[in-house]
Amino acid sequence: MAQNESVDVVLVGAGIMSATLAVLLKELDPSLKLEVVEAMDSGAAESSNPWNNAGTGHAGLCELNYTPQAADGSIDIKKAVHINTQFEVSRQFWSYLIRKGSLGSPRAFINPVPHLSYVEGDKGVAFLKKRFELLKQHHAFAEMQYTEDKTVMQQWMPLMMPGRPADQHIAATRVMKGTDVNFGALTNQLLALLGKVPDAQVKYSKKVTGLRRNGSGWSVTIKDVNSGNSRDVDARFVFLGAGGAALPLLQASGIPESKGFGGFPVSGQWLRCDNPEIVRQHQAKVYSQAAVGAPPMSVPHLDTRVVDGKTSLLFGPYAGFTTKFLKHGSFTDLPFSVRMGNIGPMLAVARDNMDLTKYLVSEVMQSMEQRLQSLRRFYPEAKAEDWRLEVAGQRVQIIKKDPKKGGVLQFGTELVAAQDGSLAALLGASPGASVTVSIMLDLIERCFPEQAKGAWAGKLAEIFPAREKTLATDAALYQKISAECDAALQMVETTPAQQFA
Repeated sequence: MAQNESVDVVLVGAGIMSATLAVLLKELDPSLKLEVVEAMDSGAAESSNPWNNAGTGHAGLCELNYTPQAADGSIDIKKAVHINTQFEVSRQFWSYLIRKGSLGSPRAFINPVPHLSYVEGDKGVAFLKKRFELLKQHHAFAEMQYTEDKTVMQQWMPLMMPGRPADQHIAATRVMKGTDVNFGALTNQLLALLGKVPDAQVKYSKKVTGLRRNGSGWSVTIKDVNSGNSRDVDARFVFLGAGGAALPLLQASGIPESKGFGGFPVSGQWLRCDNPEIVRQHQAKVYSQAAVGAPPMSVPHLDTRVVDGKTSLLFGPYAGFTTKFLKHGSFTDLPFSVRMGNIGPMLAVARDNMDLTKYLVSEVMQSMEQRLQSLRRFYPEAKAEDWRLEVAGQRVQIIKKDPKKGGVLQFGTELVAAQDGSLAALLGASPGASVTVSIMLDLIERCFPEQAKGAWAGKLAEIFPAREKTLATDAALYQKISAECDAALQMVETTPAQQFA
């Protein structure tokens, strides 16, 4: 009987998660033999594709759902600070690779774009002002500006001001050092880097169809999408970073930690504008508050996007519902994910989230005119002929067991790992891409604890001079490292429109 091919690491999915982990592992141990397996014929074809996400370098600067307000009126800024420091950790990794000469121009994947928050009405204005006063006290948000002055807002967001009622009570905050990130371009730069180093392979049009225990590791069955031929690869460690496809593979692994997890797929759409006359009038990412009953991922925003050197505007997202777990997935993904172990949590979530389901269905049924009405809250003079519909990527929100409710729908990301550290899967969605590096460092510490504390410790300290907790508490160090990253990533004070004029 022929012996299976053997590698140290198999990574499933050629998106930002697998690409980041693969490059990071090769930096820590160049002798590792690893293989990235991707069902599509190219990298970054799903959620990492630039048109499948907002490209907001999520840093808590503008996203109002990261600073929730309690019933007593208090505002919690912990999540905004945590996401901000996680993004700084991502920037440290990218800066390290740029300085080393491992990546191409940072301009291909990251551009400076101011991040703004915008609110309407007395209640919204009171919330934003209180949020600003709290965040401003933290060194990560020291440069935030606040205004209720419409002449100032005309300078900050000129496209959004004409056509508004004169008596409308509005306010905005702005941070100039926000970013727009093309996670597709970054992913493909990382995959190209893997193609140049020894003992690293990226294989496209290959789908994982089997996953079974093999001693202390795993046997992975990989099918060629085109020929139909299959081969088995033995791996000491397997990472399931295939977006929505990670859940079915995690279930197929049979590890006890996978029990009780389910997925709730949410689709999305954008309105996109490429008209240069309009695009040049809006050089910002402007986030507002979600409608009542809407999921956090549907927070409306009007964004500058820089993709392959061209600047466009995106507005949305408009949420929707489909049973697919991937944009290029199957309508049977959701029903086939139901198991005895997760049917209870899934039914509990269905029971407790009827309003959300109705909301998603109503979003799907919207006409173009209804979508434009939402846009005109931001841009009152928007014309239909300047905008077209762009289908965004699929997100699979996590369903988990809950002792009180039976099951809860969780927004965000979750790392699920086998007790012996031989397999890990990433589930969930936003702010995933922006905080990928922090999540992968968490994975390394959980699945490779001895190496992380021993042989790899020196290299980790070299790549990451400060981690999240230190960045959150040491203002001087935060500012020093942030400035070093700004220099490496060429975050000069020019807008994308000037950059590509």
